[in-house]
Formats: sequence, C-alpha cells, structure tokens
Amino acid sequence: MSKFFKRLLNDSSSSDEEERNMWFAAAIEFERQNSQGSGSGDRSSRQYRYRDRVSGHSRLLNDYFVENPVYDETLFRRRFRLSRPLFLRILHTLQQHNDYFVQRRNAANTVGLSGEQKMTAALRMLAYGMSADSLDEYVRIGETTTIECVKRFCQGVVEIFGPEYLRSPNAADISRLLQKANQRGFPGMLGSLDCMHWAWKNCPAAYHGMYTGHVHRPTIVLEAVASYDLWIWHAFFGMPGSNNDINVLDASNLFANLQEGCGPSVNYTIMGNHYNMGYYLADGIYPKWATIVQSISHPQELAHEFFAKKHESYRKDVERAFGVLQARFAIVRGPARFWHHEDLTLIMKACIILHNMIIEDERVDDNGLVAMASGNDDYDSLGTDDPVEVSRAPISFDHFMATNRAIRDSDTHYALRRDIIAHLWTLHGQGVIE
Repeated sequence: MSKFFKRLLNDSSSSDEEERNMWFAAAIEFERQNSQGSGSGDRSSRQYRYRDRVSGHSRLLNDYFVENPVYDETLFRRRFRLSRPLFLRILHTLQQHNDYFVQRRNAANTVGLSGEQKMTAALRMLAYGMSADSLDEYVRIGETTTIECVKRFCQGVVEIFGPEYLRSPNAADISRLLQKANQRGFPGMLGSLDCMHWAWKNCPAAYHGMYTGHVHRPTIVLEAVASYDLWIWHAFFGMPGSNNDINVLDASNLFANLQEGCGPSVNYTIMGNHYNMGYYLADGIYPKWATIVQSISHPQELAHEFFAKKHESYRKDVERAFGVLQARFAIVRGPARFWHHEDLTLIMKACIILHNMIIEDERVDDNGLVAMASGNDDYDSLGTDDPVEVSRAPISFDHFMATNRAIRDSDTHYALRRDIIAHLWTLHGQGVIE
C-alpha cells in the first residue's frame, strides 16, 4: 500500500468511520490494479483466454478423423508418425486406462478438451520436438496443459503397452531371430548392441559434471539391442553421459535372465562345435565376452576381411534403429528441455514403445501385404510347440556364478569368432552368401 493511503488512513482528522471505509476500499483497488502484470504468480493477475476448444475439436475431426477427412492417410501418417487405426487404438486404450483422455465438463459446465486434442498435442511434441505453446493456435490447448498431456500420455503408454512392446524376446521370438541369423551366416545371433546419447539441455548445474562426457555437454545414455527389422528388444536408459559403453553394460540387465536361468535357451552348432548362449554383434569398446562378437579392426586374411565386412554390415541394425527412432520422434534427437530425469525416462520409453508398435503395424510380407498372425514375423505369437524352452526353475548361487563366468569367458569369445569366420567363408565359397 502506498505511503499516501497509509498516511491518510492513520490521520486522526478522518474520524468518520464511513469515510475511512471508503478510502480503505479505494486503497485496496489501487494496489490491485498496480499489481497486475507484475508476474508475482497471484491468480488474480492471470488472464483468462477463451480458446474455443469446441471449434478446435471440430476442426481436428474434420481434418483427420471423419469419413472423408481433409487430409488423407498418407498425410496423417506423415504428421502423426503412425497410421490412423493405430492412433485410435492407442486413444481408446488410454481412455479406458485413464479418464484424463475422456472429454468432460468442468464445474462451470464448460466442455473441456477432447481425447483427440490431448493425444494430438502429445504426439506433435514427440514427433516434431516443438515447444509446448506452438500447438495453441491449431489444437486450442495451453502450454501447461500440453506439458501435462505429454507426461500423462507417456506414462499411459509405458504402463499399458510396455509389458508387450518393451519386453525381452520370448521362445517364439528367439526361434524367428535364430532362423534369420542363420540365413545371414551368423548362427546364434540375437541382434546388435550399441549405445546412444540424448543431450539434456536443462540439466541442473549441480549435475553437469556427472552427466558430461565425451560430447562435452550433459547427456543421458540409452543402451539398446535391435534386430534385423529394427525392432528394439532391449532398452536400458538413464545412465549419466560420463559413463562409457562398458560401464552401461555392467549396470544394465541385458544378461539378467540368462544369469538367473529364467530366459529362453539358445542352442546352435557352428563348424561342429555346440554353443548354448546367443550373442550380440558389437563394436570394439565392448569386452571380450562369450555373448558378444566383435569385428576385426585390421583383417589380414581374405576370410577375416569377409567376416569384418558382414559383421559391420549387420551391426548397423542398431544404428539404423537409432536413426529411425530419432527421425520419427525428433524430441529424442534434439536437446531435452524437461527438468526431471523421471520425465525423460518416460519419454524415451514411450518413444521406443511407439517405435515398436509402428513396426508391427506396418510390417509387410514379400507380396507387399500386411503380415497376419500366421506369418513368420508375428511378434505376439507365443505358440504351444515352440522348439525353444524357457526354464523357470530356481537356481542355486553356485549355478548363478558359473553362468556369470561363462558369459564373461574370453576363450569362448575367440573360439566362437573363429567358428563364425570359418562358417562364413565356407558359405561364401559355396556361393550361398556374397
């Protein structure tokens, strides 16, 4: 309150009670008007904007979701990164899981945002990496509401679809992966392994030293395993960027099921030698383990040169998966603008789940038709007569340690690589692999 009004109210000459109340009301109104626009956070200083959400919902439906929309399926796929049926499937599942995505009326009997508007805002932020307030003009949704939509959407996707689309390969999956690997000349291969860094723009200053690594800015590491069709089977996210691939591998759960004896067994034979653990293709920084096969940096023989060529070609599966993931969802390509590590974890997992759902939705066979449940690439088929069995029996500590030593055995690593080199060179001599 200004000094003038304080002096006036304290003046003994203003003895009339009614006059004093009048001046007191005028002082309050004067102070309220001066405080508007000061950015103090008081609700009385906030401006209400009538966004006409109903017209925004109608425009969105006419553009994409009616029987004859303005924009066809091709443009829908380009702008939302997924097909219209997949969009509606995710939306209906989210509405059953969380009523936040159901259109309701507030206490003032005003119609709120629809599920299509909220999910569109979330997908546009994930797909384009744009700012939250850039969707206000078209979707008619505010900045804070858009951020809340992104968080709730990612959380719902992870909770609902995570157990199905972010799981380890089951028995049927491993049988299919082994069949494809055998055709490539790498029997026993389950995919390729590598890490990706996601820059964290709004990393707290106290964490800069921990999250800054070789890229000289704060980053968070994603460890992933991808197969030939770019499906991401393993995703371990959250390690600070100061860690290298070896540290991330030691902290991840990539070989947890194998160590605990509860994962599908992998049995194959190369050049007359039997192996019971699958392996991943990786680059030279990874350790010489029995479950990791690396290339030869300076091959001196023709067989070694041919092996290095094929190895580096197939190891690019995970690099291609990273590239497609970042192309589809630009939010994981640019610097992360969220403040909390938990939000970034949800966003990354949700993008990977959506990436796998898109791969399943757009999977085609040799004739250009969408593969049905009877196809060889059915990710959801568990089967009753699968050739690969899964052991769920409890194991002893001695068995756990023996399995751990077998995974880290360097002698098996070199023996396996020699057998793969000889196997590839034999197939090349027979004209099976060029």
